Amino acid sequence: MNTSGNVIERIFYDDDIVKKFTLATMIWALAAFVFGLIAALQLAYWPMNANLEWITFGRLRPLHTNAAIFAFGGNAIFAGIYHSSQRLLKTRMFSDLLSKIHFWGWQLIIVAAAITLPLGYSQSKEYAELEWPIDIAIAVIWVVFAINFFMTIRRRREKHMYVAIWFYIATIITIAVLHIVNSIEIPVGMMNSYPVYAGIQDAMVQWWYGHNAVAFFLTTPFLGLMYYYVPKAANRPVYSYRLSIVHFWALVFIYIWAGPHHLLYTSLPEWAQTLGMIFSIMLWAPSWGGMINGLLTLKGSWHLLRTEPLIKFFVAALTFYGMSTFEGPLLSIKSVSALGHYTDWIVGHVHSGTLGWNGFLVFGMIYYLVPRLWKTELYSKKLLENHFWIGLTGVLLYYISMVTAGITQGLMWRAVAKDGTLVYPDFIETVVRIVPLYWVRALGGTLYIVGFLMMCYNIFKTIKMAPPQTAPEAQEVSRSGYNEITKATHRKLEGMGLTFSVLSFLAIAVGSVIEIYPTLSLHKYITPANIIEPYTPLELAGRDLYVKEGCYLCHSQQIRPIVSEVLRYGKASTLEESMYDHPFQWGSKRTGPDLARVGKKYPNLWHFSHMMDPRSITPKSIMPNYPWLAEKDTDFLVLRKKLSVMKYLGVPYEEDVIANADIHAQKQAKEIAEDLEKNGAPRGLEKKQIIALIAYLQSLGQKGKQ
Repeated sequence: MNTSGNVIERIFYDDDIVKKFTLATMIWALAAFVFGLIAALQLAYWPMNANLEWITFGRLRPLHTNAAIFAFGGNAIFAGIYHSSQRLLKTRMFSDLLSKIHFWGWQLIIVAAAITLPLGYSQSKEYAELEWPIDIAIAVIWVVFAINFFMTIRRRREKHMYVAIWFYIATIITIAVLHIVNSIEIPVGMMNSYPVYAGIQDAMVQWWYGHNAVAFFLTTPFLGLMYYYVPKAANRPVYSYRLSIVHFWALVFIYIWAGPHHLLYTSLPEWAQTLGMIFSIMLWAPSWGGMINGLLTLKGSWHLLRTEPLIKFFVAALTFYGMSTFEGPLLSIKSVSALGHYTDWIVGHVHSGTLGWNGFLVFGMIYYLVPRLWKTELYSKKLLENHFWIGLTGVLLYYISMVTAGITQGLMWRAVAKDGTLVYPDFIETVVRIVPLYWVRALGGTLYIVGFLMMCYNIFKTIKMAPPQTAPEAQEVSRSGYNEITKATHRKLEGMGLTFSVLSFLAIAVGSVIEIYPTLSLHKYITPANIIEPYTPLELAGRDLYVKEGCYLCHSQQIRPIVSEVLRYGKASTLEESMYDHPFQWGSKRTGPDLARVGKKYPNLWHFSHMMDPRSITPKSIMPNYPWLAEKDTDFLVLRKKLSVMKYLGVPYEEDVIANADIHAQKQAKEIAEDLEKNGAPRGLEKKQIIALIAYLQSLGQKGKQ
């Protein structure tokens, strides 16, 4: 007891869990970066696909994004939250057991993703590709994390919840809502399922999830980390408490509305597109408010850029955050989106955020944490300095090359001559022009990895220098209750953990409901005369193969009502054309042409040759070969169950078609195989997967009522 009569307690923080997540962050970071580099090289030099089924670009790219976001980013978030929350709340985490379950459960989920994605088990929903058993595991582990976190808040000794805790609360609540709503699916087998949403519904829910996965997994938790580690590293208080309040509530409320900006000029109703664009532009204010608050926290401490090089990582991270959150709303303006969407400009934008904002913030946090966790000095500030400059050069090369490539693509796609014809009618012309920039991107990625390897060596040597195991860090705290400043309204709210959490949930729930609910009533937007026929059993089997091979990552199926697109691909897409698509395939990137109306455009042999060796059709193509499709058999028997699930989801299959799905599929497969054989293809292909894929491709744009 001190002289004021308050009871003094000694708290021993659980830093072992922080160490585990920190080391896991570095291990998975290397994996994510290497996967990304290989994928980049595959686009620059197609033989890097190596004719191996499990490392083609379509299989590797989802592995890279999941590893970067959930393995590297996720472990970094957990390391920072476990470390900072204990100190901000002045209490040990609620349960050491729950912390360990969280850690090992998350690593097992990452391993499961690393195994299943290369094997082709994918739902084709960006950042949500993992199949239903893993989705359930994610939900369970997230709940474990949430219980541990919120029970820690409940037992806290510091009544005032600092700004970082607000962002952690919003993250945990919102990610749970996003994951659960977006992952509602009906299993077909142990590693196969169909989402309950279709077409426009699926597009809306997916990009509500996809955009806000970036918002609430790669932004809000990292802002929480920024609000803790930047003031700690600079040994200064956060610049403005009032600005942090405005930043938090404005960001949490506005961000959730912005998802439709990923679907501009698509079949999405105009009101939803406009809503997404308006709220995206509104994000400029809170986003830059956060950046300014972070940078001005260093006001009066800029000399630290010379004496403490880890500060450089925080300054660069905040600068990239400002750049990304300026460029994001800019790309959400419809006229700009018309140029940039489906191009590599979006890839550059995403990576300036992930590599510059998320990556540099994590590196700065690790450089700050490791010496304190292991109670030693950093091995080499010179290596740290070199890491910064090499990494920064890598990010800039990556970003500049991709923005240049994207604008080049967009302008070439849109170029229309005075006579009303396309200036570049062959899509491959736009690909060949930017391949040199793919090599520049690969160089930038290589430099980023070189810098990270320097960090790994620096951290390894730092830990080796650590003294023998000592007692965990302890802190003396008193149960002093509220201080005088808690009379302010928001300070009172910060003392009510449950109320604060409920208000955070309501802030994200309002926009979510208003955005998504209307699109769930699909019949309001359907024109009866345009209702399409469902896929045949064989076409559905081919569609599942299309998803499995990751074709959606390079090809869209959504023709925008833009003159050049209609000239290139055919009439603009309607929402009826995807009304039975579980999941939707509108796409978000065109490394190859749109396929919405490719059906019957080419003979069966063209598609066969194109899949076996794309360069036999298009000499300069960068698409991989798919020889295994002509070697593996189609599973005809499972089609009965697949069609049954589809009927349950509202696809109007007749009972006879469902009961005899395998027979119908085999009959159609035989017809295609005979046509191929007649035109010079090998005989005996009727059972092979390539036949099902051809059936699907030939159906695209052909399902409308005649």
